[in-house]
Parts: sequence; structure tokens; C-alpha cells
Amino acid sequence: MTEQPYDSEDLLQELLATHPSLLPGGQIDRDSPRRWLLVKRESPVPDQQDGPGRWAVDHLFLDQDGIPTLVEVKRASDTRIRREVVGQMLDYAANAIAYWPVESIRAQFQTRASEENLDPVAAIDELTGHPGDDDAFWQQVSTNLQAGRVRLLFVADVIPPELRRIVEFLNTQMKPAEVLAIEVKQNVGAGQRVMVSTVIGQSERAKAGRSAGARPTREWDMDSFLTELTAKKGSDGAATASAIIEGAKLRGWDLSMGGGPVLGSIRVASLVAGASLPLFTLWTNGPLELQLQTMMNRPPFDDELMRLQLIQKLNDFLPIRLPAEAASKKPGIPLTALAGVGAAAAFCDVMGWAASEFQKVHTHS
Repeated sequence: MTEQPYDSEDLLQELLATHPSLLPGGQIDRDSPRRWLLVKRESPVPDQQDGPGRWAVDHLFLDQDGIPTLVEVKRASDTRIRREVVGQMLDYAANAIAYWPVESIRAQFQTRASEENLDPVAAIDELTGHPGDDDAFWQQVSTNLQAGRVRLLFVADVIPPELRRIVEFLNTQMKPAEVLAIEVKQNVGAGQRVMVSTVIGQSERAKAGRSAGARPTREWDMDSFLTELTAKKGSDGAATASAIIEGAKLRGWDLSMGGGPVLGSIRVASLVAGASLPLFTLWTNGPLELQLQTMMNRPPFDDELMRLQLIQKLNDFLPIRLPAEAASKKPGIPLTALAGVGAAAAFCDVMGWAASEFQKVHTHS
């Protein structure tokens, strides 16, 4: 096989979009190899608050720790790869940190998922390895942007010496941002094509001064969760949450603790032979969050009428009213609305109905 240049820049861009593993996550972080979720090709970057996209980065990826990864692709034959591309990428990064709301990134990904018939929640579950953690994941993306924790990747078939030196310098100086270059060489022969990727820019000095792959986390347990909830919502709020948690345990639902550095969470789901129906999430800052938006991807709750029926059952006893449009969202229920006599048990009964309907469909499929 012989090394050959790419026929076009677009070909290399398309290969990265369809084969994200060409970005060698194991070389970027040997202790915790990076995994990738493509948000969008040609992702628009604004230069003012609520402004339209002034530029478009070739690819926007997220890794399993919610670190936005901006990828700019050039061929070695493009003279802009030597200096101009650096200023271009720094423009993207500076404005993305200042003006890129996480809601925009999330909407871009959901649009791509819809166009390609992907389940957006399942894709994030697969990326993070924490089923039902999509809200916490997007919160982490927002936290990373606010902290300037982004990754800039220059990708080409050949990285010229001038760019190598700049990348090593920036990667040493720009903590917590990470700046790397990746050579993706193409070898062709005998009717086959093999790509070999190499990361450039990880000098020993740069590696010693950063931990860009580390996601800020906190080890929450039930005691620390309830302690924090009591501090924020009082003993009555904690007592209501405890009653709901006990009801969930009695029904055999799966309870998993989130790892947020500031907000603790308990995600509650019904598991049936490996299938999962996220039901609700409790947060240390108070509201109980219904997972109706996630249920949209789980039969029989992909039928809006089923979600509306669930809302009606809740409205029958809640002192507040959930609107019909909540059927496609993740509405919050204040803990005070579940503090009345028998309210926590009634809530668990309604969610038990949802779990049983899910079980029927899964058992018969």
C-alpha cells in the first residue's frame, strides 16, 4: 500500500463524520480514551449574544465528559494550514465560549438525530455509559463551556512543522482548553484504503500541566443527597423526597445517583429484561422532573395519547396542573405539590401504571 493525498477536503470531512474513531481517543487520553458524539457538521458559531452564526466549524463533537471538541479540517496542499487556520480556530473557540448557549448545541444535535433517525437519548446513553443521564450530560456541556474547557483539533493528512510548533505552544499555555493536531494519513492499495491517525501536540510539559479529560464529579450517596436537599428545600422537602424514594424502592425501580459537581440527582427508571423506561429525576435543588421527553422514544409512550393519559392521571390529584404541551417536555413538579397526605403514594401509583404499560409492550414484543 502507498500513502496518497485525499482527493478533496470534503472527503476527509465526510470520513470523520461517519467514522469518528479516526480521532484517536486512546492517544488523546490513554487513561480514559475519548469517545465521540457528532453534534453537527458545519456547526454555526455566533459572534454576539443571540446572534446568527458568523462562522461554521467543520465538525462539532462532544466527548463522554461533555467537552465540546471543535474540529477544523485542511489538506496539506492548502497553504492556510500553516498559519491562517490557527487564527480561524481561535476565533471559533473564543466566540463559542462567550456566545454558544448549550440549548443551541442540544438543538443542533437533536435536529441531526431526527434527520438520521437516531434516538438522541440512546446515543448519549451509549456515549456516557450512564443510561438516563442526558440532562446531567447537557448540564456538564454547559459547565465546560462556561469554564473554557474545550478541545481544539486541527486535522489534516500532513501536519506541517509550523503548525506542530504552534499547537504544542498553545496546548501548554491554554489550560483548561486543549489544543491538538491529528494527522490522518491515507494508504491505498490492492483495492483497499487504510487510514492511520496520529496525535500531535502532547508535549510532556503540556501533559503534566492538564487533566482535560477529567469531568468534575462528586460522589453522591443517599445521605449526602438528602442533606443537600434539606439545606435547599427544608426538612419538609427532604421528607417528601424520601417518601417518593421509598415508594420507588418498594416497586423495584432502578435508582441511580448522578455525579454532578454541584447538583445531586437521583434518576428513577423501570427496568424490564434489559429495557429501561426513565420515569423521573429528583434534584437537590428541589423539583421532581418527569421524563416525558425521554418516554417519547419508548413504546407505548411514543404515542402522545399515552403521555397525555399519564398527565391526566397526575392532574387528578396534584394541586397544580400540568399542561398538555408538557407531554413532549421534562416538566418539573415542586416537592411542595407532593407534600399532601397520600400525595407521594398517589404519585408512585401513577408512575407504577406507566411502568406496567411499558412492561406489557416489552413482554409481548
